[in-house]
Amino acid sequence: MNVYEVATFYTMFNREPVGKYHIQLCGTTPCMVAGCGKDSIKKVIMDELGIKDGETTEDGMFTLTEVECLGACVNAPMIQVNNKEFYEHLTEESTKKLLDTWKSGGTPKEGNQNHVKTCEGPMGKTSLKGGEPGFPEFLDLDKVIAEKKEADAKKASESS
Repeated sequence: MNVYEVATFYTMFNREPVGKYHIQLCGTTPCMVAGCGKDSIKKVIMDELGIKDGETTEDGMFTLTEVECLGACVNAPMIQVNNKEFYEHLTEESTKKLLDTWKSGGTPKEGNQNHVKTCEGPMGKTSLKGGEPGFPEFLDLDKVIAEKKEADAKKASESS
């Protein structure tokens, strides 16, 4: 019984096979009320893929699972794919674009889908607008990731 309890509680344990893209949609309060809301995102996913919550597409490519908090409340609504990639600040349009990218075999950019570099909302900074002593500028996360990939590639080529 203890194994069953663990397997049914944690979303990373699946008792049945899931699709190549296991879409986990956050269903807690911040994702319900932020932006267009998780219900709109869920409807787009279900309509585009022809599945309901807990189902997998006939071709085995997609599974949709509504889960509890994924820990990115400030960037709601959001989904996690395959227990590792976060896609945040979703809209109906950006969700459809993500699905189209996966359907065509592509890999979409992870993270914020509204093109901000921080956890700002769609109106940009509304407080702490700059010039405050002691507050560093925000990191350009895309730049940090690109530099890390470049350094890893350089290190790999030097070792071969």
